[in-house]
Amino acid sequence: MMADGVPCMWMRGGTSKGGYFLKGDLPQDKAPRDAFLLAVMGSPDPRQIDGMGGADPLTSKVAVVSRSARPGIDVDYLFLQVFVDQAIVTDAQNCGNILAGVGPFAIERGLVSAQDDETRVVIFMENTGQVAVATVQTPGAVVTYEGNTAIDGVPGTHAPIPIEFRDTAGSSCGALLPSDRRVEVVNGVPVTLIDNGMPCVVMKAADLEITGYEDRETLDADSALKARIEAIRLAVGERMNLGDVRGKSVPKMMLVAPPKDGGAVCVRSFIPHRAHATIGVLAAVSVATACLVPGSPAAEVAVVPEGSRKTISVEHPTGEMSCVLETNDIGDVVTAALLRTARKLMDGQVFG
Repeated sequence: MMADGVPCMWMRGGTSKGGYFLKGDLPQDKAPRDAFLLAVMGSPDPRQIDGMGGADPLTSKVAVVSRSARPGIDVDYLFLQVFVDQAIVTDAQNCGNILAGVGPFAIERGLVSAQDDETRVVIFMENTGQVAVATVQTPGAVVTYEGNTAIDGVPGTHAPIPIEFRDTAGSSCGALLPSDRRVEVVNGVPVTLIDNGMPCVVMKAADLEITGYEDRETLDADSALKARIEAIRLAVGERMNLGDVRGKSVPKMMLVAPPKDGGAVCVRSFIPHRAHATIGVLAAVSVATACLVPGSPAAEVAVVPEGSRKTISVEHPTGEMSCVLETNDIGDVVTAALLRTARKLMDGQVFG
């Protein structure tokens, strides 16, 4: 099967890009599946020259999609991160950007029947056991990728794909605040350990002696800063119920600063060893939620709007991402929603 090629759709989802596969088209055992996906991406190789990967973690991603047997769920979605320069394929995290392409892909592959005007696709995220609802534009019961919605980090405009997340608190760590503390000090730095869809360590950029407004290249070139961040990351793995995180892609590291472009908070994200050009969707949800945790590093620098329904604009190196958070009477976040776009790039066969 591998020699003959495997059906695959290459898509941009949000600010990421990768291969979308039907589960039944891939090897069912993990070892041959991972070996195939490494070959597809051209890993391990910093350039991924012998594969489809784009020499960046953001363009070396995979969605595995199948029709769901779960009540009230349309499709199951497994996200796989294919490392660029290591022979590793991991399901240790979710990806809300690649998630943006799952709804259109499911409709195009016939897993979900398109409705006229728009189609809601209920998605079970296998990595974390949570549910997301994506609304796909389907005029005339056909998926369209053309529209007037712009998201920072992506050129041009495309059809909007609003995504609502349900029950994301503790997605990987078992609790919103897995250490049961709002703030703790790790290696001399106050941090909040939080998981509202993505395990994150949130700290003030100033406490690491940077402004938090540096560009990606400057941050990636600062080996001393990255070593300090990694030491904190390794120290909190057990506290976040993630075990030894030395070879894992979580938790993500979030350095926050006061907003400077009219948003709620400014962030520089490490994913975890390279600076992110933007910020991951679910990481943005976790950071936005941290802004509502009293006394947290994020709360100390954020400008948070009033009301039970709050739009938290998270500024990042190439723009902003707005998270709409609904809170209950005691201030806990009960739902989170974001606006993404996607585009079909290629539909055919890929070879491993």
